Amino acid sequence: MNVTDRALLPDYLRLIALFGIVIVNVQFIAFSVLHGFTDPVAETFGDALTLWMVNGVALLKTYGLFSFMFGVGLGLLMRSAERRGLPFGRIYRNRMAGLLLLGVAHGCLFFPGDILVIYAVTGSILYFFRNWTVGRLAKVGVVLLVLQLIIGLPLLLLPSETSAEVFGFEAAALTQGSFLDAALFRSIGFAFTLPLFLVIQGISALGWFCLGLASVKSGMIDNADHPLWARARRWCLLPGLALSLIGAGLWQWGPATLGVSLTVVVAPIATIGYLGLIAAIANPPGPIMSKALAAGGSSLSIYLGQSIVLSTIFSSYGLGLWNEVDRATATLIAVLVTGMLILALSFWRNWFRLGPFEWLLRRITYAGVAARPG
Repeated sequence: MNVTDRALLPDYLRLIALFGIVIVNVQFIAFSVLHGFTDPVAETFGDALTLWMVNGVALLKTYGLFSFMFGVGLGLLMRSAERRGLPFGRIYRNRMAGLLLLGVAHGCLFFPGDILVIYAVTGSILYFFRNWTVGRLAKVGVVLLVLQLIIGLPLLLLPSETSAEVFGFEAAALTQGSFLDAALFRSIGFAFTLPLFLVIQGISALGWFCLGLASVKSGMIDNADHPLWARARRWCLLPGLALSLIGAGLWQWGPATLGVSLTVVVAPIATIGYLGLIAAIANPPGPIMSKALAAGGSSLSIYLGQSIVLSTIFSSYGLGLWNEVDRATATLIAVLVTGMLILALSFWRNWFRLGPFEWLLRRITYAGVAARPG
């Protein structure tokens, strides 16, 4: 199906979120992941300026966009299963199992900040909400976002207790070690941080899942001109973004605890504003943008590809750039890598309907199901 033959909002959401999430993730791929959330990590004014922009514009907001799209994906999968007469429960169970397997491999081998395991766990809970009304999904989604602030924010503000030996292990693994050394460090970090992230990020992820599913059930995701998108732009975009930039500024140059708190608290507001803004630009694309949107549909392959390529660039078994460039350069590298992956997927999809990891997940999802998707 051509990108112009279906609702465009999900395609624009995926493409924009891919760029947003990579500029956040590269800060934890190219530099140490062991510092506390409020610890000063900018060594130069340029680094501080980059972190101000990344934290103010993208941090937690693009995670919200991705999580929202996960809920949308559940709604669309339900539509497809119903239309084809397929057993949705088995399909969804297989899909969560596939995400879990991919997430564990991703977190252990390439990036301990993986979100797929969190999505598989909390997405399994979402299954039990699938028949809820739009109103109930929206109310529970908002409650979960607020609950995440109450529970997760104090955990983010805990001081770092990482020893010098652990910092040394990280530096040795990523600046001198082999791929196996780096994978060992990442696996240990993933095992220790996953339970915490399930609490800090899992609650808000489930909230965004509910809102994404509600947007499908209400028809909003199919209608970029829906009045609620305009209200999201009007009420949330500028206030949310302005307060987030103020919080990120305090984080870098003022009371860090106050800055982190403000950045985290207003992130859902800014995300809702972003959703409204993306709806406004979700117009029929030209030929080049159409290709990019189609490639962005392979968001799983691009997301995993980002970590695979960037971890290789910054680790000693690749180009060895870990902690060797400034944060602006690392961010630029991340954006360029994402652009190259989108270009590569554009060529790939001239011959294949699915990206490589989408193909693998699809095989797992429909394993044992008699009727396969067309």
